[in-house]
Amino acid sequence: MGGVIDERSARVLLSIWFESADTTVVARVRARGALDVVNRIVSGRRSVADKRGTAGRIAEITMDEAAARAQAVYDAATRIGARYVIPGDAEWPTQLDDLGDRAPLGLWVAGAGDLRLLALRSISVVGARSATSYGEGLARELGAHLAEQGWLTVSGGAFGIDAAAHRGSLIADGATACVLAGGVDVPYPRSHADLMARIRECGVLVSETPLGGAAMRHRFLTRNRIIAALSRATVMVEAALRSGSRTTAKEAAALRRVVMAFPGPVTSPMSAGCHALIRDQGAHLVTSPREVLAFVTGELLDIPAGDAPSLAWREQRVLDAVPVRRPAPLSSIAQLAGLGTREAMAGLGMLDALGYVERRGEGWVRSSAGDGGMLAG
Repeated sequence: MGGVIDERSARVLLSIWFESADTTVVARVRARGALDVVNRIVSGRRSVADKRGTAGRIAEITMDEAAARAQAVYDAATRIGARYVIPGDAEWPTQLDDLGDRAPLGLWVAGAGDLRLLALRSISVVGARSATSYGEGLARELGAHLAEQGWLTVSGGAFGIDAAAHRGSLIADGATACVLAGGVDVPYPRSHADLMARIRECGVLVSETPLGGAAMRHRFLTRNRIIAALSRATVMVEAALRSGSRTTAKEAAALRRVVMAFPGPVTSPMSAGCHALIRDQGAHLVTSPREVLAFVTGELLDIPAGDAPSLAWREQRVLDAVPVRRPAPLSSIAQLAGLGTREAMAGLGMLDALGYVERRGEGWVRSSAGDGGMLAG
């Protein structure tokens, strides 16, 4: 590399030097670009506050040494068949940008699938590690149903609900994505190495953790935001009151994604988390895989006003930009929604099919049917 670092390499280096939870780093990258941040750190002009003194230690290395470190990472990635995807890449799922300063600097991806294309129709399935046979059975059935309908199952690869959902999708010859807390080259748990290998063949392994990174406790919590943001909806199948999967549901709700939960026996502690999510946080109660997809695709159009399913992130953003009375052109809607014209047009197409908007001449306007109780947030 001859001491030259580009934006991609800069993001790789920053992901090694700082933990993903460091929003200060991401904010600086969004404002100045990763290359500028790396240059300032290496030159000793500390643009990133760091209580652990990491920036100070980094400033002791040269740019040539930093470039060599990035090249070593690329060489390791080539050996294991992994790639680093960053914003602006064709494979980058733009819904991750909804995380703002909490968005990952980039994602390591390993597998045969295209992450962005797969994630266009994706639902995350989460739940307890110590799941019951009831919960695991539901998760397998859900993963299989999603695969049969052409949807991606997103989960975390853990014991219990996660693994059951992944396996259900694979059994139905579908694609599934596993978002790991450690590096994509470090299967966790180790006993799921065969499962991870199968996921790579039919889908993707994803992680913001550098290659070789261990699956530490805090990384499980921070990766949950990626699971939530990557998907159009999150379904909790079975979970105790203090389950970590509730973090994913909370993240999904904050991102205005659809959140659903399966009920279970009132005497089962492993269903208490689902019941609390429905009762206290307004999650949609679902009783079958078909209902899960119906909430996401808008098929449940005959349900009472106020109980309508939330729109996906893109459709909600586009709908907010469509005027009520005077039609607006596509370019105006796209600009107001903060999307490209292609993304905005795709969103308008979905909204038109659901009856939220209609085309008038060269512009778009909200339809009278979509201007009332169906506008769920």
